[in-house]
Amino acid sequence: MRRFARLAELQPLVGQEIGVSDWIGIDQARIDRFADATGDHQWIHVDPARAAAGPFGATIAHGFLTLSLLPAMGMAAFAIDGLRMSVNYGLDRVRFPAPVRAGSRLRGRFVLREYQPIEGGAQLVVECTMEIEGGAKPACVALAVSRRFV
Repeated sequence: MRRFARLAELQPLVGQEIGVSDWIGIDQARIDRFADATGDHQWIHVDPARAAAGPFGATIAHGFLTLSLLPAMGMAAFAIDGLRMSVNYGLDRVRFPAPVRAGSRLRGRFVLREYQPIEGGAQLVVECTMEIEGGAKPACVALAVSRRFV
């Protein structure tokens, strides 16, 4: 994990990588729990036998399951000391270039794209690229917008 002593330390780092998360395993049990939580029980996610003969050769994680890992990856990749509060302000462009097969591992690479001072702190736009271990394409690329207050 990369640690920053103050929010202002990020301002000159626009365009640079600010952290990389640990690997997170995506097993069938996690996929099934997400299906139960969301009501999305499509066979490509929850039926290993049928999915083995399908287009991906195995069950795959829901795109929104992959995206939901962004906060945990971000907290494992970098920390900013001295913050009073951080809030998720939203997402800009989100894409899922490659499927995440059950049994895969993912990690996030974080690049600071924008730093905008706001009253009491800064608005950050951070690009997260979720890599699949051994994969040629990322599982997800998203621009996360947050507001950090000191």
